[in-house]
Amino acid sequence: MALIGYSRVSTQDQNLDMQTDALQKAGCIKIFEEKASGKNDDRVELAKALEYLREGDQLVVYKLDRLARSTKKLIELSETLEQRKIELISIRDNIDTSTAVGRAMFKMLAVIAELERDIISERTLAGLQAARARGRKGGRPKLDDKKVKQALKLYESKEYTLKEIVDLTGVSKPTLYRELEKRKQLFENGQVRASV
Repeated sequence: MALIGYSRVSTQDQNLDMQTDALQKAGCIKIFEEKASGKNDDRVELAKALEYLREGDQLVVYKLDRLARSTKKLIELSETLEQRKIELISIRDNIDTSTAVGRAMFKMLAVIAELERDIISERTLAGLQAARARGRKGGRPKLDDKKVKQALKLYESKEYTLKEIVDLTGVSKPTLYRELEKRKQLFENGQVRASV
């Protein structure tokens, strides 16, 4: 059995020393350090730590929020560890899944996460029903194809800024980027001409 540490801060400016010191004090023989946002799913050092861990090992973190920003992600990770027979220890949260209390705490987190998802789902359905009762339909408003085509032409002319295109057409930046990406993929697959 080995104690393997994982420490993370969100930006390059932040310091890992406090977490690293606590992990070393806890007895970690190897520590994976990362400077990346917790909302990113592609955290290289976390992936390396998970690959390094073996059955019977313990993954040690300073706090649970170092592993994941959402309860859902945290529960998914804990389930993966449980399947691989790897325990999880959080120093600050005083959780150790090798103990009955630690496992109970995690199960409570899972129940809370499920409750949270159910409440959000119920609110969404209630909101849609209320909107329908008032004659409105739910979902995103349908894109005006003419406006999107106009926005794409303006963009490709290279004569207008994004702000000007948005102001002129009413097509949002995310929508414009999404349509440009679609067009790029179609062009790369030979399904559309280069110009609009």
